[in-house]
Amino acid sequence: MDFLIANAHAAEAAPQGGGLQMIIMLAVFGLIFYFMLYRPQAKRMKEHKALIASIGKGDEVLTQGGLVGKVSKVSEEKDFVLVTLAEGVEVPVQKSAVTAVLPKGTIKSI
Repeated sequence: MDFLIANAHAAEAAPQGGGLQMIIMLAVFGLIFYFMLYRPQAKRMKEHKALIASIGKGDEVLTQGGLVGKVSKVSEEKDFVLVTLAEGVEVPVQKSAVTAVLPKGTIKSI
């Protein structure tokens, strides 16, 4: 019955690379990850936090939803701002939803 089943022969062991090569490769991947992914994202987050902290009454802002308006009230404790879109139209917006503070007079030029 042995003639129906082929005998398995073990392959010779492949030579093992040095552990130092593996450590160098992991370090290179770590540096690539840090400089291409983590660092730019952390920089953007830091800039956005500074932008949110600098929002004041009278600033013209752009929200993530594409709304452009003028800040009429800033609530420090609730983390919201009241944005005037047009006369009589005010919308509460979370501060983190503000994408950019626009230069003065931008709303009139639109």
